[in-house]
Amino acid sequence: CDGNMAEGSLRCDCNVSIRPKGQVEFGTRCEIKNVNSFRFIERAINSEIQRQIDLIEDGGKVVQETRLYDPNKDETRSMRSKEEANDYRYFPDPDLLPVVIEPAFLDSVRASLPELPTQKVERFQSQYGLSAYDANVLASSREQAEYFEQVVAIGGDAKLAANWVMVELGSLLNKLGVEIDQSPVSAEHLGGMLLRIRDNTISGKIAKTVFEKMAAGEGTADQVIEANGLKQVTDTGAIEKVLDEMLAANAEQVEQYRAADEAKRGKMFGFFVGQAMKASKGKANPGQVNQLLKAKLEG
Repeated sequence: CDGNMAEGSLRCDCNVSIRPKGQVEFGTRCEIKNVNSFRFIERAINSEIQRQIDLIEDGGKVVQETRLYDPNKDETRSMRSKEEANDYRYFPDPDLLPVVIEPAFLDSVRASLPELPTQKVERFQSQYGLSAYDANVLASSREQAEYFEQVVAIGGDAKLAANWVMVELGSLLNKLGVEIDQSPVSAEHLGGMLLRIRDNTISGKIAKTVFEKMAAGEGTADQVIEANGLKQVTDTGAIEKVLDEMLAANAEQVEQYRAADEAKRGKMFGFFVGQAMKASKGKANPGQVNQLLKAKLEG
């Protein structure tokens, strides 16, 4: 191959020969010149392989030659023939000595290799308990895998971290058209926000607001929560006060709920939860709201 990859230019020569299974000798080689993209390299090689197979199966013989690949017709065509191997200017050099690679050197190289993607996928499943799908997505690039593990190291919940990295962060990066190494939310900041979800400082719903503000450059999760008064209300007395006021304002619906059967109650309960969360401006702990509300409605 030749070219300037920084400029996106590529020129590659592909040498193709085939041989039937069980045949020891290599088949006659053809050279495809000046293929200009990785996609065309694959297509040119596959096309030439099939051409040679068809030629031999029809009783023909492959002629050593230089060919060009036509991407429009997805075929190679003859450019010029080379009847003799000498035309290629290659020949054996008797002065070249055999290269002996010591096992110790191979072992040292093997030990220095980074973790391969397939190994990372397997480790993400066994170490973090992720599904095969999630592990494959997160290990699809080295940068994303490293980001995810940094978030886990701080936030402490691998499945929660996987969800935020793949869904919320993925959506943000897609919207901005940037890669994860250019993310406006660092792994440290995201991990810190997950800690606040886990200790009930904020709910999952409030976390989305915190995430947006972190992405806008307003600081860490703790700074955003403090500056915007987003701390979740977990005080039982404060939540009960909100519930009592909400139920008093919806006395008619409360009577309907208490007179309804079990199936209808299930549908109506969501209404009360929504009203309670609205009254608390989304700050009341949802779990506590559900528990206390059920007790009040059925008490």
